[in-house]
Amino acid sequence: MSRIGKQPILIPEKVEVKIDGDLIMVKGPKGELQYKFPQDLEIKLEDNKILISPASDSALADKKIMAFWGLGRALIANMVKGVKDGFEKKLEIQGVGFRAQAQGNNKLVLNLGFSHPVEFEAPEGIEFKLEKNIISVSGPDKQLVGQVAAALRAKKKPEPYKGKGIRYQDEVVKIKAGKKTASTEM
Repeated sequence: MSRIGKQPILIPEKVEVKIDGDLIMVKGPKGELQYKFPQDLEIKLEDNKILISPASDSALADKKIMAFWGLGRALIANMVKGVKDGFEKKLEIQGVGFRAQAQGNNKLVLNLGFSHPVEFEAPEGIEFKLEKNIISVSGPDKQLVGQVAAALRAKKKPEPYKGKGIRYQDEVVKIKAGKKTASTEM
């Protein structure tokens, strides 16, 4: 039995859930998301709760269906949380002359030490906010927020000698000793 899959998902106020066949649509103040779940799972709406279970008793013996049971419940719970509160990842730019400028809510122009500025446009549903050297990536879809933050970080990863580049706000970058420091220690 899936420990996660058995837990019901509470539907908060201002969030609407519709189930149409094997498609679940969740709508809230932050946006609208949909997910097509496997046909081996059964999803029910009861008393402001979403209940997920395997479609048949023979499915309980199948490990693949058991895995999808917990996964499906986690994805739907993230959808409900995302349309209500949203998700956010913060990135920090470090380095002399490294900076970002916002053009609207969905476009960034980054100066990262290259000979040209790097333009980064967010997909639909993702919003950027800038505060000094901190970029906030936010939106209702947890997977898309993480993917956009990772793509933004990949534009200039933090280098190991001075730590210059784009990093997650709570990320720790190990700084290596340079050639001069390493040779004088011997």
